[in-house]
Amino acid sequence: MNQPPPLPNQRETDTNHLNLLAIFHFVLSGLGLLGLGALWLQYTLMDRVMFNPVMRASMKGGLSPEEYSGMLKGFLIVIGVLCLIAMILNLISGLNIRARRNRVFSLVVAGVNCLQFPFGTVLGIFTIIVLGRNSVRELYNQAPGGGEPADPRWGPVS
Repeated sequence: MNQPPPLPNQRETDTNHLNLLAIFHFVLSGLGLLGLGALWLQYTLMDRVMFNPVMRASMKGGLSPEEYSGMLKGFLIVIGVLCLIAMILNLISGLNIRARRNRVFSLVVAGVNCLQFPFGTVLGIFTIIVLGRNSVRELYNQAPGGGEPADPRWGPVS
């Protein structure tokens, strides 16, 4: 008779999912580095366009090139700092997932990643799903130094 295929070992599945999550956190961190390069390129190109003598002669009214360049620089610096923070958080989260430590930190980073559409959103949702499993909580608790303090409000991990 036909029997259904055996269920895979849950521990092995969780380990594979956690390894993939760690890799994808590193990839998203690398994409952030690429984004910083794009911000630098955008500023460089816009600065050269705004200070081009032909462009300056054609500008009448509105902001001066110096004012516009200052506003653009300030905006891009803010975006760059946010991108750098997200990169560092994803790098730390990937390292923590690989070592099976600080599960709550990785969950917080997953929430922040949900704001980074589209790749961060997908990664954040899958991270929340995987780290929310009871079997993954047990893996974190069994890892050396990975145990989280028991919180009686949340009940036992089973």
